[in-house]
Amino acid sequence: MARAAAPGATTLRRHATAALACLALLAGCASRAPERDGPEARPPPNLDRVPDAVPRIEPLRNGGPNKPYAVLGQSHVPMTADLPLSETGLASWYGRKYHGRPTSSGEVYDMYAMTAAHRTMPIPSYARVRNPANGREVVVRVNDRGPFVAGRVIDLSYTAALKLGVLAGLAPVEVRRITHADIRAGLGAAAPTPEPVPAAPALAAPASVAPEPTPADAPPTAAGPGFWLQLGAFRDHDNARELQQRAQQALPPAPGVAVLAEDGMARVQAGPFATREAALQAAEGVRRLLGISAVLLARP
Repeated sequence: MARAAAPGATTLRRHATAALACLALLAGCASRAPERDGPEARPPPNLDRVPDAVPRIEPLRNGGPNKPYAVLGQSHVPMTADLPLSETGLASWYGRKYHGRPTSSGEVYDMYAMTAAHRTMPIPSYARVRNPANGREVVVRVNDRGPFVAGRVIDLSYTAALKLGVLAGLAPVEVRRITHADIRAGLGAAAPTPEPVPAAPALAAPASVAPEPTPADAPPTAAGPGFWLQLGAFRDHDNARELQQRAQQALPPAPGVAVLAEDGMARVQAGPFATREAALQAAEGVRRLLGISAVLLARP
């Protein structure tokens, strides 16, 4: 697992050690294999129930962990302003090898907390990370620097990786920084973690018949024809209604947000929309306001 930190931090020294070890191996010198990272032998139980980080407004500094730095011959300039940042790429995670050691922020790394490392986000920051393969999302607090391997965009704590379902190795993720403006608007809270969502069916022709929006306390119902945006899928109907209520508060009242029963799942969907273009425009609003990448689907 490639990890590094700003100059002066323990995470930078570990990269220097690794680089010297690699040079020794290239020179043909005998060397012990470097310590491998990974989980502890007996991780605490119920880590999947650890709450996500709760975003709060924290001051940003120009210096300290946010000053420019260089690692492995590459220069990095962290952000020092409260600006949005969205990325897609690979997520990695780090565990027992760094557990209990200082991070770039000076805080002690806790592999069982909801934290992460990023090369340039201001420290501290909060970020929403989504695994598009299963629809799971988490909110983490960025308090460290890394990863420094091409293609990787974030280094997660063990628990964050577990909750996202990416402990098996590198996995594609979507990362979005939660700004102070998002926090003030109440848009930083974590979304309920959905169950895996099947692939969306092929798009069909739009329809003009629209059912009435489903009240938040109504039981799941069948979907009508038209274009829909799926925001999440749950086995627990209470989680589905929680997301429905958040979406109803953030989105315009029309066409509505419903909880729909399909294949034994409670699916939170907005719609129907008369055209594909209208649905895609609404999907952008869902991404901006809720931090959710909606799935576009259609029903004849």
